[in-house]
Amino acid sequence: MIHRKRPATPLGDFKSGASLGGKVGQYRNNQEIYSQGDPALTLFYIQQGGVRLTTRTVGQPSAVTAILGVHDFFGEVCLAGYPLRMSTAVTMTACSIRTIKKQKMLQLLRKKSGASNALIGYLLASLNKYRDHVADLLTSNAEQRLARILLRLAHLEKGGSGPVEIPIVSHQILAAMVGTTRPRVNLFMNRFRNRGYIHYDGTLVVSKTLRKALTGN
Repeated sequence: MIHRKRPATPLGDFKSGASLGGKVGQYRNNQEIYSQGDPALTLFYIQQGGVRLTTRTVGQPSAVTAILGVHDFFGEVCLAGYPLRMSTAVTMTACSIRTIKKQKMLQLLRKKSGASNALIGYLLASLNKYRDHVADLLTSNAEQRLARILLRLAHLEKGGSGPVEIPIVSHQILAAMVGTTRPRVNLFMNRFRNRGYIHYDGTLVVSKTLRKALTGN
């Protein structure tokens, strides 16, 4: 089970998950939630645990496109009218995940309230993060990409005081997200630890000082 001290989310009344409706299910570690190409009729809200998303293309190995934690949504592209899953979702730990029907979420989004506006903003921000991840692959070096991924997992990329405990992620998975090799990830992680940006104490703890790695400091 993952417990993280995290900055407040913009979800307002939805933060607990209860007002989203749907049903909460329990998942094992490394359990597939859905597969790329499956019908997309629901979205999901993580209440405990961590999930990774991978995407495959013809002739290429699967690539990790996101690592998600508590209070994160996934599968939300169904709201934009995509009929099929665009990725495969697999748990990284034992998880408690709320499944919400697409139509139920659309009803919530149509309500004109502060809470629904906050939820729309959150979902749009999630899509922007995915876009930014793709841009990072093109414009940042491998060490900076790894730092940004860790900061996003800790919700410290743009704010928050930290330090924040995040899900344990294998260096192989991080390498797939960064677009580099596992030995290079090992090198960068040791460098971050030596500089005091991250700490290992049975779990991985990220400090806001890791932002310095984004500028090469």
